[in-house]
Amino acid sequence: MDHKIKSSRAPLYEALLAYRDSKQRSFHVPGHKNGQAYRHLVEEAKAKLPPVKDIVDEEHQHNGEIQNGAGGIVNQRGEQFRFSSVDEHGADMEKRFGGEGNQSEIELVPVRSFLEMMEMDVTEITGTDDLHHPEGGIQEAQELAADCFGAEESFLLVGGSTAGNLSLLLTVCDQPNSIVLVQRNVHKSVVHGLMLAGARAVFLEPWVDPASGLAVMPSVETVQAAVQSYPEAKGVLVTLPNYYGMGADLTPIAKVCHDAGMPLLVDEAHGAHYGQHPELPVSALSCGADGVVQSTHKMLTAFTMGAMLHIQGPRLNRSLLRQRLAMVQSSSPSYPVMASLDLARRLLHVQGANTFTAGLAAVDAFKRGLAELPRFQLLQPAQPLQQEPPAGTAKPAGMPVSAAQQTREGLTAAAMSSAAGYTAQDPFKAVIYDGTGVLSGYGLQQQLEACGCVPEMSDERYVVLLFSLGSTVQDAQHLLQALHHISSANGHEQIHSSTEPSQQLAKGSAHYISTWNNLQENTRFSEPISFTLQPIVETNTINVPIEESAGFRSAEMVVPYPPGIPLVYPGERLSPSMVARILLLRDEGAKFHGISDASLQVLKVMKD
Repeated sequence: MDHKIKSSRAPLYEALLAYRDSKQRSFHVPGHKNGQAYRHLVEEAKAKLPPVKDIVDEEHQHNGEIQNGAGGIVNQRGEQFRFSSVDEHGADMEKRFGGEGNQSEIELVPVRSFLEMMEMDVTEITGTDDLHHPEGGIQEAQELAADCFGAEESFLLVGGSTAGNLSLLLTVCDQPNSIVLVQRNVHKSVVHGLMLAGARAVFLEPWVDPASGLAVMPSVETVQAAVQSYPEAKGVLVTLPNYYGMGADLTPIAKVCHDAGMPLLVDEAHGAHYGQHPELPVSALSCGADGVVQSTHKMLTAFTMGAMLHIQGPRLNRSLLRQRLAMVQSSSPSYPVMASLDLARRLLHVQGANTFTAGLAAVDAFKRGLAELPRFQLLQPAQPLQQEPPAGTAKPAGMPVSAAQQTREGLTAAAMSSAAGYTAQDPFKAVIYDGTGVLSGYGLQQQLEACGCVPEMSDERYVVLLFSLGSTVQDAQHLLQALHHISSANGHEQIHSSTEPSQQLAKGSAHYISTWNNLQENTRFSEPISFTLQPIVETNTINVPIEESAGFRSAEMVVPYPPGIPLVYPGERLSPSMVARILLLRDEGAKFHGISDASLQVLKVMKD
């Protein structure tokens, strides 16, 4: 089959449409029977209504009914009915059937769009394939995904990137007490994977951008030193990009790993779109990563919980990986979620870089408008890394060779280190801050939400505004209007300063406090820390004041939230810098998970 024709297919989605249209009688799970359980209630409610009645706008066209211009419908017999929202209809039904205590059936029925989704909510039956033993539509969908994203093999995930991170760690940590080198500021799913594997983690401290004060990923020198100190490690796991869309070229780190015979695993949850447009950062796969997890639902168009795991190279045991995936994923996966992954891939496969044209236009409109509001500044790398075009596309004439390509052509990792900390910014992550310092990131987010704009997240300084392929210029204009209103309301329409924004950032970065920056100073990596599912015995612990906890091994996890990145792990020895960090965050009002004392006056530690 021609590649263009094949890539335009969505085999799993097509299988669900075929099932829906077949109208077969269901003698299998799920119990709602293609939504029939609710449709019966609709029919019963209709039968009880008097001649002039409200009805839910449900399948009236299928029954030969047409909508008139007065907010009602007319059936084939010429009878007119008025319909309204489900909430309004429920109130009217309650009045007709006797009020409280006599709830009508119609109030229990979901909206029409939800019922229609139920018609495609199926299980492993003839024609729909099996996620854990794919031979038909799912297998073809995964093969098309691998072709689209540049992998040798791809797997559909219905448990988000969490399922991918768990399966990768359970694959490389194939023996108890396996050592794995892990970036410290990782998602909690990585920590859970370490616990399930009974692994020992050597935590790598991330490089911190001096201008913004934000942690990105470990430097190549840190990875090199850790690899040399622990040559028996089963692999290296890093997160890229971070929550702010910041990143760098992974190629030097991949080379260090591969020279040592270790796989490079990347939690690329926020980078499913990477490498698909010249203005986007390169993908982890193109940099040589062996296993890459992507949350397709975050930056592409899949349903929530829809993600993918991409594999390449000989360093991962793929047979074992399939077993691990079957362990951590449901034996009854959501077919609508999997079909949404198939459709997200098809959109990208067919439209290519044009998929992002409208979204990038919205970003450009926002940046142009923001330049006219000097109070609000935009986070950008000091030395941006020129990106490469998507895999399989020709490089435009005159386009300079990227740093990633230069590295692959012989530039040493050491030569890259000084510039490799923060060289790439996801344009869809617009990170802004109040240059006057009047509003914190939290305060700015609150005011934006009051104006109808809901950011992705915020911290003490920054607000992250997430654009995507679905964003519009109208969205950008609304956001700019909100920022203009906020600026005017605070009396800072015009900010005149001879200091460059990057210099303003650098001045305050030494005192910047962020729950996303959980790192230890003056050390590149930790000693191995054991993870286990065995709970800590209470009789082996004591409570000590936080100020006196340095030198003890923590008996609980200290997790500033959001976003839930652990600062201290159970069993990890508390250093003076860790204690100082905890106290600083506590005194600034940060919230913590994982601790028994919510006020963080004392910390539970091991007696020994």
